[in-house]
Amino acid sequence: MSSVWFDMRSYMRCITPYKLWNALLVWLSFYSSRWLKHTRHWGLPMTMSIEPTTACNLGCPECPSGLKMFSRPTGNLRRDQFQSWIDGMAHHLIHLNFYFQGEPFIHPEILQLISYAKGKGIFTSTSTNAHFLTDVMARKTVESGLDRLIISIDGTTQEVYEQYRVHGKLDKVIEGAAAVIRWKRELNSSTPQVIFQFLVVAPNEHQVDDVLALGREMGADEVRLKTAQVYDYSQGHPLIPKNEKYSRYMRLSDGRYRVKNALDNHCWRMWSGCVITWDGAVVPCCFDKDASHKMGDLTRSTFQEIWNNQAYRGFRQALFSSRGSMDICANCSEGTRVWTEA
Repeated sequence: MSSVWFDMRSYMRCITPYKLWNALLVWLSFYSSRWLKHTRHWGLPMTMSIEPTTACNLGCPECPSGLKMFSRPTGNLRRDQFQSWIDGMAHHLIHLNFYFQGEPFIHPEILQLISYAKGKGIFTSTSTNAHFLTDVMARKTVESGLDRLIISIDGTTQEVYEQYRVHGKLDKVIEGAAAVIRWKRELNSSTPQVIFQFLVVAPNEHQVDDVLALGREMGADEVRLKTAQVYDYSQGHPLIPKNEKYSRYMRLSDGRYRVKNALDNHCWRMWSGCVITWDGAVVPCCFDKDASHKMGDLTRSTFQEIWNNQAYRGFRQALFSSRGSMDICANCSEGTRVWTEA
């Protein structure tokens, strides 16, 4: 089943009259703000990402977690704080993604966190490098009620895979993915939807057809090709694919590169969702990896107080005139194509 149909069916199970009304308010807020070039927001976020941990077992280039180069505090999400935050937001949240930076399955209580959110009627998803999906963990993942599991498979041979997933072992990824798929079948469960995600970079772009075949062979619900973020891209970079259709960047006539996205002066994400770090910082989106645009702190304020405070209103307003000058927008993937195969 494709993500579109899966999402529609799954979201319908999470929808309440209030969530539907809130979604309408979010939509009206965004478009009225965009048309009038003046920020207003009558709703609350429909989607949200929360960070279970900043820790990761891999050393991927272009990743603050893998390179251990955070400029912000690192740690694990506390279960009691998480439950308190979700209790205050469950009435308006439709989708909660358990991922920002770090490897979610390093968190010792990740499945308990997921189950708690599911019990509140929220669609849940997470992304993993699959190194911690033992047979026991795979079964518990299926039993947790998790709706979507994105598994990073960035190569179909160890030699290629480890060029980006530094310190990673492809056989463990395959083993973990196979265990989840097997337990879904044995437990007669339709969830989690298993998506193989292939981050296309120059070292692995020749294996695109191979990963599509691997997904079909293993029984993944979908294989997704994703464009890769590169921090220092203007002069080119060894990770940028040669085939431009797989790249987030385009080569200019003078040999320099720029992001394909035109960076229009508006952004749906600023009205529909946000990101919460493990220690409660509320940031605008997943491109603010170092939480440099901190809108508020959930350990000091309620989410409702933060969502429409002066800092948030000012950030949204700035989008209408100078989005291209915002540092976290410089690598935005909005408008760049992601290919999928069911």
